[in-house]
Amino acid sequence: MWQSLMDLGYGFGLAFEPHNLFWCFVGVLVGNLIGVLPGTGALTAISMLLPLTFSMQPVPAILMLAGIFYGSQYGGAIGAILLNLPSHPPHAVTCLDGYPMTRKGKGGTALGLTMLCSFFAASFGIIVMVFASPLLVAVAFKFGPPELFSIMLLGLIAGSTMSRGSPVKGIAMTVIGLLIGTVGTDVQTGLQRFNFGIPELADGIELVSIAMGVFGIADFLRHVNRMKHIGSLAPVRFRDMRPSKAELKEAFFPMLRGTLVGTLFGAMPGTGPTITTFIAYALEQKVSRTPEKFGTGMIAGVAAPEAASHSKTQVDFIPTMSLGIPGDAVMALLLGALLIHGIQPGPRLLTEHPDIFWGLIASFWVGNVMLMVLNVPMIGVWVKLLQVPYRFLFPSAVFFIAIGAYSVNNDIFAVYEVLAFGIFGAIFMALDFPIAPILLGYVLGPMVEENFRRALLLSRGHLTTFIERPISGTIIGIIVLLLAAQAFFAMRARAGKGTALPVPPSDVIA
Repeated sequence: MWQSLMDLGYGFGLAFEPHNLFWCFVGVLVGNLIGVLPGTGALTAISMLLPLTFSMQPVPAILMLAGIFYGSQYGGAIGAILLNLPSHPPHAVTCLDGYPMTRKGKGGTALGLTMLCSFFAASFGIIVMVFASPLLVAVAFKFGPPELFSIMLLGLIAGSTMSRGSPVKGIAMTVIGLLIGTVGTDVQTGLQRFNFGIPELADGIELVSIAMGVFGIADFLRHVNRMKHIGSLAPVRFRDMRPSKAELKEAFFPMLRGTLVGTLFGAMPGTGPTITTFIAYALEQKVSRTPEKFGTGMIAGVAAPEAASHSKTQVDFIPTMSLGIPGDAVMALLLGALLIHGIQPGPRLLTEHPDIFWGLIASFWVGNVMLMVLNVPMIGVWVKLLQVPYRFLFPSAVFFIAIGAYSVNNDIFAVYEVLAFGIFGAIFMALDFPIAPILLGYVLGPMVEENFRRALLLSRGHLTTFIERPISGTIIGIIVLLLAAQAFFAMRARAGKGTALPVPPSDVIA
């Protein structure tokens, strides 16, 4: 425990270095802006700014990208509460009670409670990271190629089968990501493979091109015809954002329950923030004495999902940084950013790169304080930005995406890659295929292949090495149980297909 506190102090020393503090501020500011604007998101922003990090040191680069991620969670609640406009799916549930509070003249109170719940939940998630992550160091050196292969395979299976929609579609998109990851030069043999004679593919397909294409361009192509105009809104003053003691008391236990839900789901790879917020909201309805009032402006309906969203955002970094298993698409992109800088995520990260790990944890607290300070005076600015027409917003974003793709290697071929993946992503999104598993497969695929081949070399070709070793065998057993559970639920859903099911609010709004 004392060692963790000492390491955290070391992290704060790094986080308060001027250049690290500056890039942390840039990240949370951009993330807050991206969170407010509908149609964009943390994935798009990180994809656009990823080329900028190539010339940066690893610590400020990761602090900025992480700031974008958790900063976007703050901004997303603003449109949901004030304008009934869920900029991103996780905040769709906040609309159910947040906007009715605004119509009652309590919009400022809802925003104030959101910021308090978010800061509390984020702080709890950070504490979990501080004391839970170092426990993994004790078993770090017990992880050989078989264990690394098994745990990364678990990440692939969990990320694909737990994605939104059909598990079969999720697995199919993960396989596509795996195939994309095999393009280029084989690390072990030095031979080129699957590049179809195109010299530009000798080094493989760029992570930036895939991310910008399937998340940025594809989303723009789907929403390019959106012309919805948002009306004016009365300004929110600072004194309107201070909740009363009674309102704080009413929000406390929902905030606590939402934080625990987000922490639990944050430690589970493949569970998205949308699932987390809806489960937190449903839990509040179950425990409430007046469940019929939900949807009319209940404080619990705002506090619980927002707390769940922010605690999950912080805890998501545990499997990503400590085990090398990204919890969602944004985490996969951050994991790819680490790999670009030559840093291998996993159990050894805490011992080999303590500056990155502890600097990142300390920056979470610094960044969340920055977000609280930023949101108070800038609420009016964010509301004005919500009124920017898409015909101006999207062309500007596409222009910066093209510049970012070209700047990776000063090669126009990267721009063509972005366009191709953008069209590809838009088609599959229209067919209701999940896109996130592509990035998951692309990032984890090469590491899965490398550790699989290395394990077979060490065991002289015996596949039993993956089940004979205790840690690897246990993980393989979890994978089998996960697949069996998915098959069971799929069969039960097919058996009850004739029964009408309610449509989730996220699908209606999105």
